[in-house]
Amino acid sequence: MTTTTLRRPAPHVSSGTGVTTGTGTLLWFMLRRDRIRLPAWSLGLPLLMTYFTTALEAIAQTPQDLAGLTAFTSSPAGALFGGPGFGFDHLTVERFLAGQYGLYVIIGAGLMGMLTVVRHTRAEERSGRAELIRANVVGRHAPLTAALILTAAMAVLVAVLIGSMMAARGYPLSGSLLFGSSIGAAALVFGGIAALTVQLSEYPRAASGAAGATLGAAFVLRGLGDMAMVQGSGATWLSWLSPIGWSQQTAPYVYDRWWPLVISLLVAAATAALGYVLSTRRDFGAGLVPPRPGSPRAAAWLAGPLALAFRLQRASLIGWSLALLVAGIAYGSFTQPLVDGFADAPPDLVEIMGGSANMLDGYLGMMGMTMALAVGVYAVLAVHTLRAEETDGRAEPVLATAVSRAGWLGGHVAVAAVGVFWLLLVAGLGMGIGAAVSTGEAGLIATLLLGHVAHTPAVWLVLTIAALLYASAPRALPVIWVSLGYGLITTYFAPILDIHDSVLRLSPFAHVGEYPLEDISVVAVAVLALLSAALLQAAVVTFRRRDLASGA
Repeated sequence: MTTTTLRRPAPHVSSGTGVTTGTGTLLWFMLRRDRIRLPAWSLGLPLLMTYFTTALEAIAQTPQDLAGLTAFTSSPAGALFGGPGFGFDHLTVERFLAGQYGLYVIIGAGLMGMLTVVRHTRAEERSGRAELIRANVVGRHAPLTAALILTAAMAVLVAVLIGSMMAARGYPLSGSLLFGSSIGAAALVFGGIAALTVQLSEYPRAASGAAGATLGAAFVLRGLGDMAMVQGSGATWLSWLSPIGWSQQTAPYVYDRWWPLVISLLVAAATAALGYVLSTRRDFGAGLVPPRPGSPRAAAWLAGPLALAFRLQRASLIGWSLALLVAGIAYGSFTQPLVDGFADAPPDLVEIMGGSANMLDGYLGMMGMTMALAVGVYAVLAVHTLRAEETDGRAEPVLATAVSRAGWLGGHVAVAAVGVFWLLLVAGLGMGIGAAVSTGEAGLIATLLLGHVAHTPAVWLVLTIAALLYASAPRALPVIWVSLGYGLITTYFAPILDIHDSVLRLSPFAHVGEYPLEDISVVAVAVLALLSAALLQAAVVTFRRRDLASGA
């Protein structure tokens, strides 16, 4: 007896389209998953620009008010914290908005682009969800393609909304469209860079960290190049090495140059294409840079949860330490040129740099606050590490041993708290060395060490608020970024935007004092430290009472 088995022939998929099969379905899933995140980014950035516009229009109501801004915006400090200042010799409201405040919206767009790509590619592979999806009829490049399409859609939406808002205010249409497009272009560039970095490491944090380091380098290069341009000497070409610089070099409302955006689009396309190529040279779930094999036996010092927490955060601490040291030295070296550039600034503009005629102390105090905000990002990311350890299933085996929940959570937060102190110390040392070399005052090293470290309790408060959010409502953890964004706005824009003191005090960073410009408030330091301890205790108690969530 003969049995004949009939098999259905495998469907033929053409080589031209097979690698992107399922892109549309994945894009729909991503839109469904980002139903809150997408409007938060796409509406948040235009709303931030709308706030800047409304506040500036309320303050600068006369030509004399605008003329009073010129001394600041045309100085090295204005270039460092804003941009090259195109057209500031004949300043208008729209030129000031694009040339000074546009930088921060561009940075936000860059973060939006890179985080979106990492979230829907490497993070999905790491969680295991991508493997289930790839088991269906889904092409190899479909997830990355869908993520890039989503990023491009968000970039276009942000560009259209910002351009439309500026045009509706009565500003020139061509400049408004160019300004919005320059912001959207930054999102595309850093989305392309993230498409490249996600191929390098199997860990989402490493991919985000590499893309974030590129964003930080772009900010530093642009700042150094723009400061050199304002001073009329130095390496002005550094601005052209920065994707942020390409967006600012369009000079909306002044020259209306569209061609720098061609550089942005070409780099975005090239990095995305390289990401596709590299993705074919690695195994699914792996990275091109393999993780270093560990020792077959754990060292004795890794026996407790505190040591384990340090081991998990060690690489991040090393990277942050090097970055803050270099940034501190770089910005500290411009101390004397900044002071000289503000020698004849009017009192209302001096207030922007610290509210005192002593510009040296004002600049150094503001940089101390800037470094504290940067270290706050490290603190928040450290708590996100806890979330990743839990959702990836690594926390449960640890807690199944003799390690208590209090020891696990407390160990991670304790290591992050010590890391905050260390990073502020390193940043202060870098700033001190740079400022001492620039001004010839060696005593600035000790001054800046104290001024930076004094902000430690403020960052601790952000850290413990994040820990409490993680312990009580893990999905609400991203809300903590609002506190850093609020601190950024109140630090840089409070004087010029006329923010009331009672509103200013809502920021954890507004209490210690910007030393050496202001005296350090010992009472504020003590209160912030005690409040941080109370929040940590509340986080530990709350964490004991909830279930662990794996793969959430």
